[in-house]
Formats: sequence, C-alpha cells, structure tokens
Amino acid sequence: MTDLHDLTAVQLLERYGSGDLSPVEATRAALDRIEQIQPRVNAYSRVDGEEALRQAEESAERWRRGEPAGLLDGVPVSVKDILLMRGGPTLRGSRTVRTDGPWDEDAPAVARMRDHGAVFLGKTTTPEFGWKGVTDNPVDGVTGNPYDPGRTAGGSSGGSASAVAMGAGPLSLGTDGGGSVRIPASFCGIFALKPTYGRVPIYPASAFGTLAHVGPMTRDAADSALLMDVITGPDWRDWSQLGPLGGSFREAISAGGGSIDGLRVAYSPTMGGAAAVDPEVAAAVRRAVDLLDGLGAVVEEIDPGIEDPVEAFHTLWFSGAARVVQPLGQEQWELLDPGLREICAQGAAYSALDYLAAVDVRMALGHAMGRFHSAYDLLVTPTLPITAFEAGVEVPEGSGHTRWTGWTPFTYPFNMTQQPAASVPCGMSSSGLPIGVQLVGARHADAVVLRVAHALYGAGVAEAVPAPVG
Repeated sequence: MTDLHDLTAVQLLERYGSGDLSPVEATRAALDRIEQIQPRVNAYSRVDGEEALRQAEESAERWRRGEPAGLLDGVPVSVKDILLMRGGPTLRGSRTVRTDGPWDEDAPAVARMRDHGAVFLGKTTTPEFGWKGVTDNPVDGVTGNPYDPGRTAGGSSGGSASAVAMGAGPLSLGTDGGGSVRIPASFCGIFALKPTYGRVPIYPASAFGTLAHVGPMTRDAADSALLMDVITGPDWRDWSQLGPLGGSFREAISAGGGSIDGLRVAYSPTMGGAAAVDPEVAAAVRRAVDLLDGLGAVVEEIDPGIEDPVEAFHTLWFSGAARVVQPLGQEQWELLDPGLREICAQGAAYSALDYLAAVDVRMALGHAMGRFHSAYDLLVTPTLPITAFEAGVEVPEGSGHTRWTGWTPFTYPFNMTQQPAASVPCGMSSSGLPIGVQLVGARHADAVVLRVAHALYGAGVAEAVPAPVG
C-alpha cells in the first residue's frame, strides 16, 4: 500500500466515500511510514499509534454508516509540538516544560480538526519554543531534510514539513511567527500558508504576540483550502480572532474555473536588494512568474519599496522570547538552547520605549503594504534566497549571518504586516534540493493566495521529485 503515502487528503476522502479505502488502512500506512522515516529525518517528537488506530476505526464505522463526522473524517494529521493537543504533553522542544498533566485541552485549530473527525498521529518537532528558522532542540535533537538528512528541514515547523513531504500524514498544523511554515515548506518541497492574522484562532496566546499565526502545511493548495475551511471556525478563547467568513476556501480556489486572468501581480526578485538570491533559486522563481503571466495574470516587475524591518522585528521577537522564559529559575535557564538564551538576554534589555518604537515601524510597514496592494493583488518573491544548508546550525557556514533572520529576509516582514503568505514549490536545484516561491496577498485576501497557488499546481509548476525514504 505504498501508494497511499502519495495521496492527498482530498484524494483520501474521495476513496473513503467510494468505499475503495478505509481510514484504518490509511492510518496504518501513515504509521508505517513514520516508523520508516523517523530514523532518517526525526520529524515526530511523539507518536501514539494505538490511539490513532482507535480513532481510525471509529471513523471507518462512521463511513460505513454513511455518516462522516466532518470534512476531515479519517484523514491522518499531525500537530506541531507548540500547539496544545489533549492526551499528551506539549513540550515545545524544551526541557523546562513539566510533563505531568493534565494535558486535557486542545488548541482551537486542533479542536476544530478533532470535531471534523481527523485522526491524530502525533506531534512534530520544533526548535525550543519555536524561536528560530531551523529545527533542533534539547529534547528531540535535530530534524533533517527529506531530500538530504544532513541538511536542515528549516523551521520552526520543520518536523511538520518533513512529515508531510515524506508521506507521514498529508496534513499538519504549523505555526509561523517569522516564516515558520513557509521556510520549511520551501526547504522540503511542500505547500504552506500563513493566513491573515486572526483568521485561525490561537490559544493560548503566543508570547510573540500578533506576529504568530497558525497555518496549514500540506501536499498542495487544495488540501490547505480544505484544512482552512476547518480551522477557521470561531473559538471564544481568542479575543483577537476575525469575524466569520462568508464562503468556503474550497469554493474560492475553483471560482471562475480557477482562473487568475487579469490578476495584478507584482514580481520582486530581491525585495529591493534585501538579499543576494542564489541563481538557481532566482531562475526557478522566474519560471513560476512566467507561468503566472501565461495563465493570464498581469505581471509587473517592481519592488514594494519598503526598508528591511529586521531591527524592529528583532525587538519584538527577542522581547517575546524573553517573556517566554521569564518565569524560569537559574537551573532551568541553564537547560535552554544556548542561542535562545542569547536572544532572551537581548530581549530582556529592551525598554518599553524600544518596544513601542518597533511597533511604530510595524504600523508604518503595514501602511506601506496596504498602499502597495491597492495597486497589486499579489506580491511574488522567492520564499528564501537559498536552498537547505547544513542541519544543526542556525545560519549557513560562512554566510556572515549571526541570526536566522539574516537568511530569511522575504518572510518575517509579512508577519509584521499580518498579511497572508504562502510558499509553493517551484523547482529543484542541481543538487536535488527544493525551491519555493512566495505568494503574498493583501490582508484578508487569503482566498486570492490560495487560488493562485492552486492555479500553479494545476499548471505543473509545483511538481517535484518525491523525497527518498530509504
């Protein structure tokens, strides 16, 4: 049943409905794949096969009765170990988190997936408290790239990206505070969406504040549209959530036959020189842009005209990290990732005025991008200027960067502006590593981003060599 690993969630549900496949078969196949890939990439921090099979059997019975519980009934899913999932600890990759319970609460998006009959395989790896753009932590070790385990999967949702890329469950929930679903999606050759802030409810609130989003990590855009229709449901625990949507993301990606004819697309190869882009990355992204042009979009090469907000982002991000560890005593402090200790110390040194000055930069950036999107429906950039580098380090050797933000200049600005942004696989390097193109929409234009991504998948830009398993 190795072909089951290649099926998307949409395809699984079609087979469940026709009776050609059982959720139990799909779940066993996913669990077998986890066992197969875990020594290679270390994508999962915790797996509960017995509980997953119990849920799958209950789903199979519902399908036999013709009464599926919801949109995801019987689909194997995973959850990044930042989000609460009842029945086991959420350690967040840290030795400072107590494992004793009760662990009896789901995060909002997890609760919605459970309501819709999803089968939970387990939790995926994250850097400690999700603090950086690669995935390694003091509890679980290093997570490798599906195409070369000696290279990073990216982060902070690296475990989810590796799992999805290798067929260990078609759907995963990740979090993104500076690129954390898009970075690993680009490195691992999958699709990921950072929705508009507030579109997917969050609880508990992130210490990183309104930089942090919850989003889908999937095999393609159609699966993400399906998952978005599930996880965008209201939850009273998040006071900052947006109001209800008037429609379905699944319908939106197919509206008008899925046409993007006439869509106004701005293509920025380097965001005004924010980074030197690897020539192979630049060429792959250019091909994706040419394809959008061929699909009827009106493409103009233009930069958004914004300055790199990295210092303001650092103030907000490092302050959030300092807040995460503030309750820890000296003994627990020594257990933290050394890099995390460094940024926490820096964050603790900022004043309230420093923080508010960073908020001013953020508001100006949001204003600038709002004005930009009055002329353009979509901004297209590389997701990252590079392909995956050595695993177990925060920055590429010899790059001159000191923090992960040095090589992610295209992702974190759009956490500051709260815009929807997705990474779509658009090619492979000569060394066999995936490349991603980033699609950025105006705030609340999540459906536009998904529709364009879906069109790219339909046109074949996202076809990639399957990740090796053995």
